[in-house]
Amino acid sequence: MEKSLKFLARLRKNNDRDWFKANKDQYDEAREEFEEFVEDLIRRIAAFDPDVIGTDPKDCLFRIYRDIRFSKDKSPYKTAFGAYIAPGGRKSMLPGYYIHIEPGGSFLAGGMHRPEANTLLAVRNAIAADPKVLAKMEKSAAFRKYFDKIDSHEKLKTAPKGFDKDHPAIDYLRLKGYTVVHEMKKDVDIKDPRFAANAAKVFKAMKPLIDFLRAVSSKR
Repeated sequence: MEKSLKFLARLRKNNDRDWFKANKDQYDEAREEFEEFVEDLIRRIAAFDPDVIGTDPKDCLFRIYRDIRFSKDKSPYKTAFGAYIAPGGRKSMLPGYYIHIEPGGSFLAGGMHRPEANTLLAVRNAIAADPKVLAKMEKSAAFRKYFDKIDSHEKLKTAPKGFDKDHPAIDYLRLKGYTVVHEMKKDVDIKDPRFAANAAKVFKAMKPLIDFLRAVSSKR
């Protein structure tokens, strides 16, 4: 992943269209490296999650171009490469695995980020019916090795409509998504030839959460 990290570091210092155009060949090489890595990662994930078999790595990669229409930051490009691995790729909205490559700020994540209202309600109903389901996952040795807790970027201040504010799983019910994150701040970990294998181990540790979310989503 050295080409990817090197290009992204340079892009961070030169985030403008003229520089990007002049260095488009380096971007193409870095993106190709990242795409090949994602293809390898899909094969490794498929060993424990057959649902991703046949997923095209191109369908998993996010564009590097930023949507600046409603942003005060008018930098035209993202300074990271990202890919969401799930059946059908990044547009499927199915629970899956996310990889984020950024100099000094790479991480691996997975789960369900900002699901639609009906799906979120289905997950909350399943948690309400089995209050310990997520807590049990968090207590497993495999989970504790890589993650702190199941969380989301946003959560309600109180109980969601239709749920008891004193429910034993209220902290989970207040979440607006269900994700786990494993941060990798050292670039040397990304350059390690074993990075794909190590990343697959992290993703395998989140598989119980993925399974739970997919099962609930399919029943809504």
